[in-house]
Amino acid sequence: MPPRRVITGRSQEPRQMFAEELRLLRAERGVSLRELADKVGWDWSLFGKLENGHTLGSPEVVQALDHYYGTPGLLLALWELAMADPTQFKERYRRYMVLEAEAVSMWQYSPSIIPGLLQTPEYARELLMEGGLRGDELDAQVEARMGRGEALLRDDAPQFRAVLSEAVLRTPLQDPEEWRAQLEHLDLMGHRLNITLQVLPFSAGHHGLTNTDTMFLRGASGQTVAWVETGYSGELVQESAGVERLQLRYDRVRDSAQSPGESRQFIERMLEEAPCEPSI
Repeated sequence: MPPRRVITGRSQEPRQMFAEELRLLRAERGVSLRELADKVGWDWSLFGKLENGHTLGSPEVVQALDHYYGTPGLLLALWELAMADPTQFKERYRRYMVLEAEAVSMWQYSPSIIPGLLQTPEYARELLMEGGLRGDELDAQVEARMGRGEALLRDDAPQFRAVLSEAVLRTPLQDPEEWRAQLEHLDLMGHRLNITLQVLPFSAGHHGLTNTDTMFLRGASGQTVAWVETGYSGELVQESAGVERLQLRYDRVRDSAQSPGESRQFIERMLEEAPCEPSI
């Protein structure tokens, strides 16, 4: 086995360091992109995008390249550094969107807001406006979020379980009518066979996901990944040990939550208590 390659300070930006190392390794091997694709698999254009820094790819591709170049773990380590870079949030989110669209099963814990898949347009708009979006960009983001939610209504819709902190249901929108519409939508979605809603009451106390919005996605292959998000950024967790740690915390949260039936009654009580008109 060749000695482990030493990374120099050629580039201080993780994404560019990863791309540069890929270019150098291929140049040393003396193969074209098409020859590399024949040896490793995947389309040659993907390797071109990796070397240009246009994408980071998946861990499966990077592990295959580590194996081909005889650099066990090196490229994967660089890939993980690039993925962890806060400036790469959009790249990670695009990858998450692909995995969400392909998921056959999803489960989520929401500590402070209605899950995106269950939001009404008005709820999504208020949240996104608070995040600073305006104009055409705001309209586009609201439309995109509604499109994601439509996946739960398909004939082949994935199974989806959401555990909501009680705080989610006690934090209304500014417009009482829009808040009632959101609660009604949540109640309606909770009656679908592919959707299970549970409420985690304040009385459950502290737990391992107190301030962590976490979504788990299981693909058709059986692999599970997790998306952990704050109001500022997000992280795609694909390494199995990390996913398992998050899953253990989620399981404990789910076990402390109310049953689906009790949770449905809780949401209906929130609807009864919600004001019908703006306060004067």
